[in-house]
Amino acid sequence: MSDQNIVLGDPKVEAVLERLHHAADRQILQLVLHYLPQLPRLLLGQGIHWNPARTHFYRDKYIPIERDQGQLLYLLARAINAQTIVEFGTSYGVSTLYLAAAIRDNGQGKVIGTEIIPEKVIQARKYIAEAGLAEFVDLREGDALKTLQDIDGPIDLVLMDGYPHLALDILRLLHPQIRQGGLVISDNVGTFKTALNPYVEFLQAPINGYRSSTLALKGGTELSIKVG
Repeated sequence: MSDQNIVLGDPKVEAVLERLHHAADRQILQLVLHYLPQLPRLLLGQGIHWNPARTHFYRDKYIPIERDQGQLLYLLARAINAQTIVEFGTSYGVSTLYLAAAIRDNGQGKVIGTEIIPEKVIQARKYIAEAGLAEFVDLREGDALKTLQDIDGPIDLVLMDGYPHLALDILRLLHPQIRQGGLVISDNVGTFKTALNPYVEFLQAPINGYRSSTLALKGGTELSIKVG
């Protein structure tokens, strides 16, 4: 039995996740070649330059959370008995499966996901249904600044894994609904360091009501708790 099965305890969900993780792994060479010109920036710790006007490359890319990040998401959602989880950047639904499994195992609730690329929405819904988790997911298609406007709080957990240039605006939109003790987990804060710097600074400034630390997962995963 794999570590994932020990954590999730659901071979059906795990089978779908492993297939998607392997599909993402097969895209790694494309990603390396795409980012190769930015190697000096990476070596200098500046991260990859994010150009919001050139997102076409990402339209068919998984770029999901990694397996250890997924396990952490599941465990944190279980630990705080999350009932409402918001996910910015569903893509093909890898992270959604970890979160929805936690919601199911907590007994009730929804993962409210948002994805702007229609083709990804179609596929994500298919994978979520195949894993038997459709009733625990509300996947919304479109611009997250619009699709996430009508969420009634409280929000227990937020996963920020969408376009970096929108992260701070999305956080400010959701901030009033995030409950005290709620978690914000942010992917790619090391990968897109410059673009996400204002976002990370917001989370790490105590005046904004969070306590936050950067974990050494996937080059930088920000774990933040709302304390005020």
